[in-house]
Amino acid sequence: MNAESKPESQFNSSALLSDDKDQSLREDIRRLGRILGDTVRNQHGDQIFELIEHIRQSSIRFQRDADVAAREELETTLDNLSNDQTTQVIRAFSYFSHLVNLAEDQHHIRRSRAHLIAGSAPKQGSLEHTIDSLYASGQTTQQLLEFFDTAQVTPVLTAHPTEVQRKSILNCQMVITRLLDERDRMQLTPEESAANEEALNRAVLTLWQTRMLRTSKLSVLDEVENGLSFYDYTFLRELPHLYAGLEDLLCSKDGELKQLELPSFMKMGSWIGGDRDGNPFVTAEVLEKTLAMQSDRALKFYLTELHTLGSQLSIANLLVGASEDLLALARRSPDHSPHRSDEPYRLAISGMYARLSATYRKLFNAEPAIHAAGEADPYADAEELIADLDIVHQSLLAHGSAALTRGRLRHLRRAVRVFGFYLAPLDLRQNSDVHERVVAELLEAANPGTNYLGQDEEGRIRLLLAEISSARPLASPYIEYSEDTRSELAIYRGARTAQQRYGKGAVPNCIISKTDGVSDMLELALLLKEAGLLHPLEGRLDVNIIPLFETIEDLQNSAPAMDRLLGLPEYARLLQSRSNAQEVMLGYSDSNKDGGFLTSGWELYKAELELVKVFARRQVRLRLFHGRGGSVGRGGGPSYQAILAQPAGAVQGQIRLTEQGEVITAKYGNPEVGRRNLEVLAAATLEASLLSGAEPAPSEEFLAAMGELSEHAFRAYRNMVYETEGFEQYFWESTVISEIAGLNIGSRPASRKKSTAIEDLRAIPWVFSWSQCRLMLPGWFGFGSAVQAYLKAHPENGLATLQAMFKTWSFFSTILSNMEMVLAKSDIGIASRYAQLVKDEALRNRIFPRLQAEHEATIAVLKSISGQDQLLSANPLLKRSISNRFPYLSPLNHVQVELLERYRNGDPDERVRRGIHLSINGIAAGLRNSG
Repeated sequence: MNAESKPESQFNSSALLSDDKDQSLREDIRRLGRILGDTVRNQHGDQIFELIEHIRQSSIRFQRDADVAAREELETTLDNLSNDQTTQVIRAFSYFSHLVNLAEDQHHIRRSRAHLIAGSAPKQGSLEHTIDSLYASGQTTQQLLEFFDTAQVTPVLTAHPTEVQRKSILNCQMVITRLLDERDRMQLTPEESAANEEALNRAVLTLWQTRMLRTSKLSVLDEVENGLSFYDYTFLRELPHLYAGLEDLLCSKDGELKQLELPSFMKMGSWIGGDRDGNPFVTAEVLEKTLAMQSDRALKFYLTELHTLGSQLSIANLLVGASEDLLALARRSPDHSPHRSDEPYRLAISGMYARLSATYRKLFNAEPAIHAAGEADPYADAEELIADLDIVHQSLLAHGSAALTRGRLRHLRRAVRVFGFYLAPLDLRQNSDVHERVVAELLEAANPGTNYLGQDEEGRIRLLLAEISSARPLASPYIEYSEDTRSELAIYRGARTAQQRYGKGAVPNCIISKTDGVSDMLELALLLKEAGLLHPLEGRLDVNIIPLFETIEDLQNSAPAMDRLLGLPEYARLLQSRSNAQEVMLGYSDSNKDGGFLTSGWELYKAELELVKVFARRQVRLRLFHGRGGSVGRGGGPSYQAILAQPAGAVQGQIRLTEQGEVITAKYGNPEVGRRNLEVLAAATLEASLLSGAEPAPSEEFLAAMGELSEHAFRAYRNMVYETEGFEQYFWESTVISEIAGLNIGSRPASRKKSTAIEDLRAIPWVFSWSQCRLMLPGWFGFGSAVQAYLKAHPENGLATLQAMFKTWSFFSTILSNMEMVLAKSDIGIASRYAQLVKDEALRNRIFPRLQAEHEATIAVLKSISGQDQLLSANPLLKRSISNRFPYLSPLNHVQVELLERYRNGDPDERVRRGIHLSINGIAAGLRNSG
């Protein structure tokens, strides 16, 4: 953090494409590190600065040269820090990790721009590369347009306790990002450069003086507000830009296309404020407030854009004509200013602003920041606003002003189509056990002796179908029901009210966690009927009923369960009202915790294959919802490769996937990075749907080999995690799981029940804890044992088979690629220090050597299969990023262990507890996708 300042460098695409393409990145990191160092010196004096600098240099020396003396010196220094010194060291290294993240994001943008300026070939994952590939494969423009007519791509933001950053920290980072971007894009004069440098100093100082930790636990509405900030940063502006870019791209490829406007196939989704599974704080009142907050954000954006658009379209009727529809809009405007009497577009937009203002008042009983010119009737729905915007668009087109349709008006029209009056469709989710109890209570109250819970599956299905087919309600206002039942009915009634208030798309999906049979889905159908969201006489559903299959056993049973459900005439009739499409959600996190990394991936793949067959036979469109986490241990990893690795027929132009934890910040905190990530999702969906035949189906030999590997890995994982005596204790003592539970980073409890059982622990803190101690067990454990057993059973051709699978089967290569990334971020030496936290020496000596042996075996077999001498040899960018971070992560890990020892030995100093929580934040920032 004490590097000398380098001369100012201007944006140079040739330099960025040269051999030393990372020079600008290094300069940014040095600059930010120097500014942070100066900030520490100015705020806390030379002694603290020199201490931090000494630790930094020792850590770099050790990481670079494996210098044993440097390690001993580093450990001695860190072990002898006072509590105050420890806090400052943690803060310095944590903030530096945050700053490196910003510099890397900016470098990705810089490199992308350099390629575009240089006219390089489109990169894989870009829409241009995908469109070119589709045309090259023989696809026609008409086929592409037909694809977009029915396509649906939806990233769904979820709130989980791995998002450790405060919004205040994100705001500081946005300022720094803007200033770095300014240095890239502008030819700065010496004075401007100095002003930029001074502004960077102020921004880093503000960051340093901003509290990293929350002083109180997040509420659900706090999480909602945090999620909404990404609409301000990215989604409201960048999604319309993505559509415009894609439309222009298609027009450039096919000269026959004119004024192309694609359907709104990509929208955002959200669980924040609707996910009740294990979160008692999501109530009907919270749901109502969540939807209001979302709608408020959308309408305020439209009002601001309309106001600005009105100031720009100063077209005089004396000079340019207008359509009769546009003139009619102008005549209805309450704006009677004589200064605008000959400006019909301004008058029309002023009238639209007045109507939208009235809509805002109607929904929120409040006035927008900028008052309308007069009174007007509110819009009944977003479609009416779209119709008015379309009138403006058509009139401009018809009167020689096509260029004026392509700026703010174009983006606003798309924004209203994408976000409506509700911003993002909000999913509701609840555990099947809750639905079961509520339905049992309703049935028993209406007809005593029903004994729903005592019925077998077939008996339950018969009962539920009879009730769903009847228009008679079960619930009575004269019966006092349990809290669960009152809460569930209130939620679904609130969903119906929301649809009436904000539009049908406001709450379109209801998800059932832990689905294991048909009755789970029919129970939800019955509750929807009680709330007026299922209409028996009309055979209409107003929301999608979505099963979530999570455990290994549930994944294995998913296809038979869906086959039975789709075969029920009563349900098939309802499905017709949902365009004969059925969504199925697959749980990555819990299946991983249940069966391990490899078996989870394999069972998910097999479940998709079987579901594709069932849905094809039933002639129902399948839409898969992938419950992926941020980390590989929770089904994470690069989205592009993950989508392309889906089995043939599993995408079909429609896909939803969760975006969780700190990955939301990494992907969407920066607008340009955010748009790139959205583009990747669209491109991958196109490729997986229309080029799915590019890769041959895996051979029977490959499938058999994968089945064997999965069986061996499953046994190894289950034996360690669930069958090894004392492993639960080892986990709780060797990781920060106990301390994570006390960190104010989410509204949801860490466990589903008040127990320490791994079965009850949520997958998120399970993975997050292993990441913090750098063992990252959920992302690789069992693979080494599995491959060793497979090679022993197939000594002649086993390795050749696995190598062929890696080269030719994207599913297998993606699994290994994700595992390689996890292993590259792991550090068995650091993990051994956490093992020392286990008080029972015999337990420690019984478990850690097994973990170490499996870690070593996994790395060895991975190298053999991939043919690499070192991890990440084929991914130099990621390798560079990780190697840059290790010198700053290692001290944080070391200090965290020291503080955990003090804390667990009863040190009452509040600085110790706070230091632990600060270190959790810093390590998460350094790893980037740890939860």
